Amino acid sequence: MSATFSLAATVIGAPDPRGLAEFYCTLLGWAVWESAPDWVRIGPRSGTGGLSFQLEESHVPPAWPAGPGDQQMQVHLDIAVSNLASGVAAAQGLGASLADQQPQPDVRVLLDPAGHPFCLFAPSATG
Repeated sequence: MSATFSLAATVIGAPDPRGLAEFYCTLLGWAVWESAPDWVRIGPRSGTGGLSFQLEESHVPPAWPAGPGDQQMQVHLDIAVSNLASGVAAAQGLGASLADQQPQPDVRVLLDPAGHPFCLFAPSATG
């Protein structure tokens, strides 16, 4: 018998899962789907996709960019935004910070309130 697979969740560890879920809900216009003391699941109102946040009491924010011996970013989110400058300002207003190093002129690396890097980019009009 063969098995079929489907991705059920992308889980991000955080010292404050509820707070980080609120950050991404506001940034993305999403809603909380499930909530428990150490776990929050959010997603678009359409009911597809989404993210989960799990309590990590010993969370160590990754370094960006990571050097030898630094906690490395093992995964990050790429988020499309209609206007890059406005998107950066909105994310910063919610508690994100702009990373010191920016590797591309048309992408902005930010750190969420728990220190996870994420990228904002404006999709090209030519696709």
